[in-house]
Amino acid sequence: MLLARTVLRMASGNPVFTRLEQRASEADQVIEYLKQQVALLKEKAILQASLREEKKLRVENAKLKKEIEILKEHLVQKEIKNGVKQVAVPSSSSIESTSTSEPVPQPAPVKSSPQAPKTGGEEKKKKEKPEKKGDKKEKKPAAADDDARPVDVSRLDLRVGCIISAKKHPDADSLYVEEVDVGEASPRTVVSGLVKHVPLEQMQNRMAVLLCNLKPAKMRGVLSQAMVMCASSPDKVEILDPPSGSVPGDRITFQGFPGLPDKELNPKKKTWEQIQPDLHTNEECVASYKGAAFEVNGKGVCKAQTMSKSSIK
Repeated sequence: MLLARTVLRMASGNPVFTRLEQRASEADQVIEYLKQQVALLKEKAILQASLREEKKLRVENAKLKKEIEILKEHLVQKEIKNGVKQVAVPSSSSIESTSTSEPVPQPAPVKSSPQAPKTGGEEKKKKEKPEKKGDKKEKKPAAADDDARPVDVSRLDLRVGCIISAKKHPDADSLYVEEVDVGEASPRTVVSGLVKHVPLEQMQNRMAVLLCNLKPAKMRGVLSQAMVMCASSPDKVEILDPPSGSVPGDRITFQGFPGLPDKELNPKKKTWEQIQPDLHTNEECVASYKGAAFEVNGKGVCKAQTMSKSSIK
C-alpha cells in the first residue's frame, strides 16, 4: 500500500505522465468531433435521398403530362373525324364579364288554352324529323379530313425517346432489340438494323429520336413498335441526338408545318415513303425537312454527330 502511494506521488510529478493525460484529453475531443461529423453525414445522406426521390417524381410527372397532351390531341382528332364541332371553352374573365353585365329581359310566359289547335310550325317539325340520311351525308367530308390533308412532315409522330436497354436479336446477326421509353406508361419494343454501325455499349441508356406512328411490324419474329431515326449514307449511320434537356415524350415539331400527326400511318397510302426523301441533315448536321429543323419547343434542334447533307431514315 505504501509502495503504491509512493509510485503515484512520483508519477504525478513526472512530465511523461502529464503528456499522457493531455493526449488522452485531446483524444476525447477528437472522438466527440468525429461523432458530430458522423451525425452531419447521416443528415446529408437523408437529404440527398429525398432530393433524388423528388427529381424522380418530377420526371414521372413530366412524362404523365406529355402522355395526357398526346391523348388530348388524339381525342380532338377523333372528334373532328366524327364531325363533332369543337367549341372553345370561355375563360374565367369572360365568364365574370357576362355575369356582371345587365340581365337580359325574359319574355312573359304565354298561357295556352287547352283547345288551342296545333300550329303549322309543329307540323313542320314532325315532318322534318325523318330526314336523318341527309345528316350522314354531311359528316362524310369530316371523316375524310386525313385524306384531304397535305402529305408533309406534320403527319409523322416524332418524339424524343430514351433507349433503356439493347441486345442482339436472337435470330438475326444484324439487328438489335431495344426497350425504348417514349413518354408512355410502358416502354416500346423497337427492332433496328444498327449492329454493323453502332457498338452495343453505345446503344445503352441513350437519348434518340423515334418515329412512333408506323404500323407495328414483326422483324424476324419480334414485333417492332417504332423506328430509331438516323442520319444515313451507304458507308455510315449515326443516331440523331435530341437537344440537351429533352425528356422522353417531347414532341418534334417543324416551323411552317403545323397540324397533329396521324394516329397510325396507313401503309397503303405510302405516307412515310412520300415524306422520307425530303428528310436530310444540313451543312451543320441539323436534321431538317425541306429546310425546317427537327425542333423540340424551347429546348433546341436535333442533330447528327458528324454527318452533314445526309439522308435521314
